Amino acid sequence: MDLVLCHTTADFDTLGAAVGVTYLRPGSRIVLAGGAHPTVQRFLSLWRNEYSLIERRAVNFDQVKSLTVVDAHQRDRFIPLANWLQQADAQHLPLSIYDHHSSVGDSAAPTLVSALSEGTFSDGLSDWSALSPGDVVIEAVGAATTLIVERLQQQPSDSRVNLSAAAATVMALGIHSDTGSLTFEQSTVRDAAALTWLMAQGANQQIIAEYHEPGLSGQLQALLPKALGTVQQERIGGHQLGWVRLETTAFVPGLSGLAEHLIRLLRLDTFLLYAQYGAHSGDTSDDVKAVLIGRSRPNALWPSSHVNLQPIFESVGGGGHPQAASAILRGSVSEDRSHQENGLDVAFDEVLTAVRSQIPTPVTARTLMSSPVRTVLPDSTVESARKVLLRYGHTGLCVVDSEGALVGIVSRRDLDVALRHGLGHAPVTGCMTAQVKTAQPDTTIFDLHQTMVTYDIGRLPVLQAGELVGMVTRTDLLRQLQGPRSAAGHTGEFAVPPESERLYQLLCDRLPTIWPALMLIGAIADEKDWSLYLVGGAVRDLLLSELTGEAYPLTDIDLVVDGAEAGAGVLLAQAIQSTYPQVEIQVHGQFQTAELRWPQAASTDTPSGDTSTHPAPLLLDIATARTEFYPYPAANPEVESSTIRQDLYRRDFTINAMALRLNSDRKGDLLDFFGGWIDLQQQTVRVLHANSFIEDPTRIFRAVRFAVRFGFDLDSQTEQFIRYAVRSGLYDRALASGNKTPALQARLKAELKYLLQTPQWAATLVQLDQLGALSCLHRQLALSPELERQLRRMDRWLNKFDVDQPRWLMLLLLIIGQLPPMEAAQVARVLQLEDGAINRAKTLQAKEQHLLGQLPGQVETAPKPSHIYRLFHPVERADLLLIADRHPYTLGRWIWQYVVQLSQVPPLINGATLKRLGYKPGPQFREILTAVHQLRLDGELMSVKAAEAYVMAQYPKDL
Repeated sequence: MDLVLCHTTADFDTLGAAVGVTYLRPGSRIVLAGGAHPTVQRFLSLWRNEYSLIERRAVNFDQVKSLTVVDAHQRDRFIPLANWLQQADAQHLPLSIYDHHSSVGDSAAPTLVSALSEGTFSDGLSDWSALSPGDVVIEAVGAATTLIVERLQQQPSDSRVNLSAAAATVMALGIHSDTGSLTFEQSTVRDAAALTWLMAQGANQQIIAEYHEPGLSGQLQALLPKALGTVQQERIGGHQLGWVRLETTAFVPGLSGLAEHLIRLLRLDTFLLYAQYGAHSGDTSDDVKAVLIGRSRPNALWPSSHVNLQPIFESVGGGGHPQAASAILRGSVSEDRSHQENGLDVAFDEVLTAVRSQIPTPVTARTLMSSPVRTVLPDSTVESARKVLLRYGHTGLCVVDSEGALVGIVSRRDLDVALRHGLGHAPVTGCMTAQVKTAQPDTTIFDLHQTMVTYDIGRLPVLQAGELVGMVTRTDLLRQLQGPRSAAGHTGEFAVPPESERLYQLLCDRLPTIWPALMLIGAIADEKDWSLYLVGGAVRDLLLSELTGEAYPLTDIDLVVDGAEAGAGVLLAQAIQSTYPQVEIQVHGQFQTAELRWPQAASTDTPSGDTSTHPAPLLLDIATARTEFYPYPAANPEVESSTIRQDLYRRDFTINAMALRLNSDRKGDLLDFFGGWIDLQQQTVRVLHANSFIEDPTRIFRAVRFAVRFGFDLDSQTEQFIRYAVRSGLYDRALASGNKTPALQARLKAELKYLLQTPQWAATLVQLDQLGALSCLHRQLALSPELERQLRRMDRWLNKFDVDQPRWLMLLLLIIGQLPPMEAAQVARVLQLEDGAINRAKTLQAKEQHLLGQLPGQVETAPKPSHIYRLFHPVERADLLLIADRHPYTLGRWIWQYVVQLSQVPPLINGATLKRLGYKPGPQFREILTAVHQLRLDGELMSVKAAEAYVMAQYPKDL
């Protein structure tokens, strides 16, 4: 027979998974290793005959052909069946394992998998040779039953089985119990899909409801008052921790139910229940045992605050999930019970200490608040205050006096009511609230939430020493409550971000050249209590390298300082330059953004500037956190001081809106408010704002460039936003305004230059054309098949020929060269190209027409080489390549002959030759040399001697 083994103290998940295996492998029998949870026992007392259960004592192991272990793979969970496992090992019986508990850290509990792979299972017996890779299924889902359901669903349609209602019910119970009905953090979409399938198979919801939330047994009800009377609680930064120590004469089944009841009843975030039994007063021979049960749940306002119990309990020989774990502790009683040192209390204290150490510092108002705060004076009119709200999208404003002291707060509702009564001209003091609830920068998120709920207010000004420094709104709390689109709850689909320590070390390893400088900047930021972050593309590329294993270069490093005044970047840059004098500094804009440039041969590994080389100049920008406001489409943004959250929100795409903290206290913390990590894994470019492309058309080109560069797809809504922005025609009108939008024009030029310099420029242009985005430059621009051929041809030619114009400009001139000359020149002016490029765009077609009129179109009437040379020699090489590319079958053939052959023919004679022959220098020299070279090209003069004879005969010296 085939056996399915359930671990000791069987719960619904191990039973449900085992029942599923009997359908996956018909004929299998289920064995409970030892005992069951009281609720499971009560369930089986009625439903036992519906499942293929067999008593352990009824098994003749000589008839066993295979073993399947479900919902555990630690050997301690199968101690009563140890002899079976040893016999199976000796007989090389097939073993399968289905579990959703992954090993964490350096677990002290040996597993079946390690025993099989290391040959240590049964005291030196050989390893389990029959085990094949497909037999071990350990995946991070919410329940082991989910793994079995998925394999049942994967069976061929002709052999797929239908579950009985009893089987579907107990399997659904297994998923409900281990995922908290999909509310536990480890729950995944795979668990939800498995539950959906089991409902379709006939799972009975009433029975599930009855057994999933059972009441307390008589024994547990008797323990409840004692537990409530002795429970201890501790608040650590808003995290409510509780624990209770109980002593019973014997093991009490179902203590996990008591723990779950207490954590809910006492509204705790983490709870430990320690129940010792087996020791009798005055009896020193008895073994002492203790049950240790832990429960943890994430707080909705602080999802990252929950304690991961799994590694803590594994360290004492237990196991479980991050939110639910247990362990059996064993010891002995000393002779003097007043000094009992059985080790059990010590073990519990160690677990309690480990739990305390895992509770992170809570989110505070300083992290959530927006700064600077938009304010109005008391005599500001209601109408002017409303305009401020509309400009910044706020729902309330602080009212301050001439000294900046807070005197009141006014909401949008207050202003709307005043306007409805015709009081737009009245001062805001008439409708403001003067009794204002406030917070401090270190006020925790829990206290902020409590204040808002208690007083039903939507915003809390943050004061520090009486000074208004920030504002926390209801939206800030909701954003924290919802959290980013993170991997939490999707462990079967998305990977979790790397740990902060690993990210910090990865950054150190990737930036050895400037790492000492970054450490110095971080130290100064720590000293001034500023928050320092690495932001943007460097964070994206660091995470991409971790995901793909490909080392994406980190060449442009952007740092943002939060909590500092404008000019902090310059202060930090000057500190760097004082230590590393070879670093150049440039300061930009009203916010004093500092750019530091490391020369190619410079290294900051030694402050003296040793000559160890770096492959390319490395740029480091340091700026203060800021936000942007676009007064109208395609306008220059107005920039104001802000927080790191708002600084990230002003950026273009989610994958570029992540930050990595560099301060010593929280180094390596990843800030991902908008789901950039998930989008990296989904290989998606997703815009942050619905109007992003309306405000700045260069983001269209950036979106496509990133998508092509990384092999990503545009998010469907992002693509819709692009198409809408293109159809709006806003860019055409904005660019037509000429000098009114110089910054937009400069950004477009820079983006096109960057795009056309990338190796993926061709694919990027194709995708831009599919979106209609080239019409942003001019309504008639599109990528025709002929233009695409021209661009690819030019790219090949530029690899062969030297041209005094950059590659990107040659390709761009081909693109705008599809337009009429004056319009092409206008686009060149809009893109702020140099005068030579503008003139080339304007005159290119006229040059082509002139040359076409001078040369025949048929090969049979080929012109003389000297004629070709005479026509093309005065024309610049860049123009010739452009013309040849645009007319490959007419002018192209002759230009190719000129460039490849005729222009390479050296002259037979020069001015020195003429002087030697007795000719006096003068204008005649050019005439003589030109005539001789043309005859050389036509094959009429082939040697220096023949050339000299020709000159002597044709040009008398006395003329």
